[in-house]
Amino acid sequence: MKKNREKEPQKIWASFAQELKLTDEQLEKFQKYAQILEEWNENINLTAITNLGGVVRQHFLDSVAFQDFVDLTKTKLIVDVGTGAGFPALPLKILYPNLEVILIEVNKKKQKFLQALIQELDLQNVEVCDLDWRTFLRTTQANVDLFLTRAAIDEVELCRMFKPSCEYKNSTLVYWVADEWQVDPKAAEFLKETKNYKLGKKHRKLAFFRLD
Repeated sequence: MKKNREKEPQKIWASFAQELKLTDEQLEKFQKYAQILEEWNENINLTAITNLGGVVRQHFLDSVAFQDFVDLTKTKLIVDVGTGAGFPALPLKILYPNLEVILIEVNKKKQKFLQALIQELDLQNVEVCDLDWRTFLRTTQANVDLFLTRAAIDEVELCRMFKPSCEYKNSTLVYWVADEWQVDPKAAEFLKETKNYKLGKKHRKLAFFRLD
């Protein structure tokens, strides 16, 4: 039994690396990410998913599924709203070093985790922002290509960005949701398309919100 348990992580990582065609450097960063997440999660509530297979599938693979729908080689700045432990932005950053990233997170303990993670993974052009969503919309200016969030805030609140006076009204918002999700009628006018994907046996989708 012990021998089988020791092989399990190797199989998980080998399958993950093959599926994403990772370089050795990228695989090393993901492995270090998982290790740091596990260590910090003992003292900070970062994720309820504690087994390696779950982290790889439900955090890493779920985050990077986005690359199948948008050309991230041509994307400059992404903002992750309510990023928590860095999902989805940091897995995408590992795959696409060209990305500039702003991580919005108001929880101070999670901010410390993110700062430590960014340093340990040697990720460049990643900023942790401690503003809440409404304050960010009201007080900042940046040429944001994409706002991303894995259902951290409801879509009605997120769609405040499309108000005529908002600096970010012409950006695109992408929302990670379950397959059975239905848009709130108050945000329906901004929902332009959904993209379906599978995560193991689960059906998931990405909701794309834009002004026009």
